[in-house]
Amino acid sequence: MNNPLLKLSQRLGYTFKDESLAILALTHRSKGGHNNERLEFLGDSILNFIIAEDLFRRFPQAKEGKLSRLRARMVKGQTLAAIAREFELGDFLLLGSGESKSGGHRRDSILADTVEALIGAMYLDGGQAVVNERVLSWYASRLATLTLEDPIKDPKTRLQEYQQANHSSLPKYRVLSVEGPTNEQVFTVECCIPEHDTPVIARGNSRRSAEQTAASELLQLLNVEDDSPRGGSA
Repeated sequence: MNNPLLKLSQRLGYTFKDESLAILALTHRSKGGHNNERLEFLGDSILNFIIAEDLFRRFPQAKEGKLSRLRARMVKGQTLAAIAREFELGDFLLLGSGESKSGGHRRDSILADTVEALIGAMYLDGGQAVVNERVLSWYASRLATLTLEDPIKDPKTRLQEYQQANHSSLPKYRVLSVEGPTNEQVFTVECCIPEHDTPVIARGNSRRSAEQTAASELLQLLNVEDDSPRGGSA
């Protein structure tokens, strides 16, 4: 196992003093009860803190809502999976036979979870200063391209990113009814999130339009900063 770990260390830019931590971080739950889920839990929290602190210092003028959305973009599964592929992390995963045969080494969710587990393992092995330096190095190019003048995002995207940033369930949309002739249909949809007992119901001349309206209303109920121009204000 030493050879693969040496290769992995070169890619991560970090050599584990306790190699058992690295091995555990690479072990998916399909392999058995001794797996990386606890390290993933730890790494997720550490990653969120490191990115939040960097954004806080990088954008002193940004409001909380904007910082939350930028952080959500940086820590979402898609971004983590992309980082994992840059390290060719799939080559090092320890998977159960079923997961291995079904292509688990290519699955975004497994790759993303493993990056978080490795962050947790690095923290236990080397401490906060070391893991800060490594994570910010991995993210350097992505953080450098961030700007507060990002293109305006639609309400559905903002609501989804807000939920992700707060580690909550993603919004669920459901069409309640479709009325009127084909060229004049009116869609009624509801949008549900755990933070609100009562679903928000909205109407529109398309399903997408109704869902966007429902998401916008939920953002207002959550008091989330709204970047989109509405009623003449920014």
